[in-house]
Amino acid sequence: MNDSFQNVLFQLERATKLVSFSPDFLKRIAQPNRQIRVSLPIKMDNGMLNVYEGYRVQFNNARGPYKGGIRYHQETDIEEVKALAFLMTLKCAVVNIPMGGGKGGIMVNPKELSKTELERLSRTWMQTLVDVVGPHKDIPAPDMNTTPEIMAWMADEYAKVTGDTTGAVITGKPLEFGGSQGRATATAQGGFYVFEALQEKLGLPEVCRVVIQGFGNAGEHAADIWTKAGHKLIATSDSRAAIRNPEGLDVLALSEHKKTTGSVAGFAGGETFERDELLYQNCDVLIPAALENQIREDNVDRLQSHVVFELANGPTTPEADDQLFARGVSVVPDILANAGGVTVSTFEWEQNLKKEHWSEEEVFAKLKTIMNQESELIFERAQSLQTDLRRAAFVIALERLQQAMKR
Repeated sequence: MNDSFQNVLFQLERATKLVSFSPDFLKRIAQPNRQIRVSLPIKMDNGMLNVYEGYRVQFNNARGPYKGGIRYHQETDIEEVKALAFLMTLKCAVVNIPMGGGKGGIMVNPKELSKTELERLSRTWMQTLVDVVGPHKDIPAPDMNTTPEIMAWMADEYAKVTGDTTGAVITGKPLEFGGSQGRATATAQGGFYVFEALQEKLGLPEVCRVVIQGFGNAGEHAADIWTKAGHKLIATSDSRAAIRNPEGLDVLALSEHKKTTGSVAGFAGGETFERDELLYQNCDVLIPAALENQIREDNVDRLQSHVVFELANGPTTPEADDQLFARGVSVVPDILANAGGVTVSTFEWEQNLKKEHWSEEEVFAKLKTIMNQESELIFERAQSLQTDLRRAAFVIALERLQQAMKR
């Protein structure tokens, strides 16, 4: 059974012990507004029919339209999507953008589909859900295994069915289809602004030894951004292997190696080792940038990092959270650390509606202001409540949601 949603409810319960909230509000915020499950029949290239299961969970829209990605993964299910939709609700409130929280998914391994099958599946998802999404209702975006091209297919399908040509129904589109400058690197870039705002406060050295679990979109961009700022990437991993070099990995060369070979394994500039050992490397900053539930009660005692910085969604379980806090290891939570993606997605939505196009410089200047401001606020609240950053972030988000739900 997928316990992702139970984990976030437990996080909610922990946070609400620190500050008093209305009992009615707590009952309402613990349940999604709507859960949608759909069947998606697709004609495959060989003429056979396959039926895939798709989801959309619209959790809360008190602060604005539902907002959240669509993931394509063979193990995704309604419980996982519900948990992620709840976290999106909190994340949008944490960075104080005018969006609610939602999430979507299709239970499929996209690697098993041809490009034409993938396009048919993506367009069918939009056709099936066209009545429940829209620029002022619910605005999906990319997530695990979904790309700007897939977002463009969906936006195009929405325009065909509804006649709406703003493109504001979907974010994360390619630039030529109304995407925003900076969207591809926004999650990692926003994360780095949070890191910069908290680096000294968390007692980190000027030059940090960084370990990144996951050398995919967020992880690879993070590796590039952190090393260009003078930090050392000493280890990273992908789904097949891990690579390390205590003197620092050459990120550009490693990216080229992965592009050529399909994996970080065998990179000449480092030592290949078991990817399961990646989390346990001695470092200043551990950046989980892959899947949920990676740091758990059964392995947390092996971590040797000063700070855990969550670029992935839900990589640390509540039990592991408690142990890390007791040990003095700071966890910068996902709802702050990776909120750069949804923030720049909101900028894209705003640009589409206004028929504007902002430069990357403008986008990142706006992003930096937001991430700095909210990081400072969360750190100060954690200090005043004598708690961890996650609970402080939850408290701030819940206060903003409770205020919105009174209106």
